[in-house]
Amino acid sequence: MPRLSFQLQATDTATAARAGEITTDHGTIQTPIFMPVGTVATVKAVHTRELEQDVKAQIILGNTYHLYLRPGLSILEQAGGLHKFNGWNKPILTDSGGYQVFSLSERRKLNEEGAMFQSHIDGSKHLFTPEKVMDIQRIIGADIIMAFDECPPYPCEYSYAKKSMELTHRWLRRCIKRFDSTEPRYGYDQTLFPILQGSVFKDLRKASAEEVASLDREGNAIGGLSVGEPAEQMYEMTGLVCEILPKNKPRYLMGVGTPANILECIALGVDMFDCVMPTRNGRNGMLFTSEGIINIKNEKWKSDFSPLDPQVGGYVNTFYSKAYLRHLIVAGELLGGQIASLQNLSFYLWLVGQARQHILAGTFGEWKKQMMEKVTRRL
Repeated sequence: MPRLSFQLQATDTATAARAGEITTDHGTIQTPIFMPVGTVATVKAVHTRELEQDVKAQIILGNTYHLYLRPGLSILEQAGGLHKFNGWNKPILTDSGGYQVFSLSERRKLNEEGAMFQSHIDGSKHLFTPEKVMDIQRIIGADIIMAFDECPPYPCEYSYAKKSMELTHRWLRRCIKRFDSTEPRYGYDQTLFPILQGSVFKDLRKASAEEVASLDREGNAIGGLSVGEPAEQMYEMTGLVCEILPKNKPRYLMGVGTPANILECIALGVDMFDCVMPTRNGRNGMLFTSEGIINIKNEKWKSDFSPLDPQVGGYVNTFYSKAYLRHLIVAGELLGGQIASLQNLSFYLWLVGQARQHILAGTFGEWKKQMMEKVTRRL
């Protein structure tokens, strides 16, 4: 019995968009899917009940680097893993910390063994090796755990990208060896996804995708994009590797992105997405809606008593008005950030859900054209 299974249910005739279903011990995930980011054991400002009932999230993401530092492995192990610690009973994916180590360029040193870094909290030094990162994620208890990789910066020289990719591949083989020689901690299966790299260089991306595909794991991730490169390059690299990665395995594009990015990459054959944008931008007053982008701080919304986004539906979108949310955000009330985060997350889940329905119905291409106009316009 595989640790994770994926059933491909439909492929759009006009694009490479796919609809499928991932099965884990904590439930099924209908793809394409967006995963709310719960970096430190919480999706910021959002209750677990609201994630389930209003947002209709099917899987959330946690981060190994942050959870390792706070609350720490001892607490998570005592709790029985992250699911029991935060009360989320559906699937969880953990990012291995490779991106965080990349973002700590002033505080870390890389070598063959791993990455030595200083905590952003207290300056203490820590070493992440591929083996240690596997052990940490076992203790966290995620259903899907990510291989430890190096995420090269953009822009970077070809020689650096090649060296970085080769290091990522060597680390990946160590991750697999450690993962396959250890057992889950809490009585349910866990699955390892490799991450392919290669920056924006076609030959490197192709080589990395071929390497990852040859390992025949249950799913695969595309890393090192949405780090500053133009969107056109992101799409080019994504399309290239999706043609190489196995069709019978889920494909996860890490850290992407805007609603437009997600629609374009669904059309290229990606199944899974995550990004902090819905909650981060929401706390700052930017709403993503089915009709376009709203800066709720603008004066024009001051006396607009219409609901936030009735087409998306749910309690938050139909109960609260734009005028009320504007008041809360402008006044700096905590409830404002909470409502805006819920609105954005529910929109993102609605968007991928609509994409799925149109893929199954064979109408994705035309629907995507209409939605691209809407999700990129400013209201």
